[in-house]
Amino acid sequence: VQLQASGGGLVQAGGSLRLSCAASGRTFSSYNMGWFRQAPGKEREFVAAVSWSGSSTTYADSVKGRFTISRDNAKNTVYLQMNSLKPEDTAVYYCAARAGMDESSWLSSQYRYWGQGTLVTVSS
Repeated sequence: VQLQASGGGLVQAGGSLRLSCAASGRTFSSYNMGWFRQAPGKEREFVAAVSWSGSSTTYADSVKGRFTISRDNAKNTVYLQMNSLKPEDTAVYYCAARAGMDESSWLSSQYRYWGQGTLVTVSS
């Protein structure tokens, strides 16, 4: 599966953005999806994940209550709604896909397919 992330940009602290990740192929509904991010000079970190059915979601503590992951299997797209953005949310955001059981996972090593990333910059 090929992934294309979009929706990044420059936003002021407290603002919102919605990232999208469009997937190619007809088997998108069988992939568990995740969002990760990498800030300059830092390691990539987990943000949020959703199972292929959408029944299970997982969030990093740093974004819980502010970010929401969702998916539309009819549109082969997963979303990350980001509210109350903070300067520390500045990073390149990547979407990723993994096959397997209907469960969300924070482990990046379990994801086989990765998108190219979209830059989110939050100004103070």
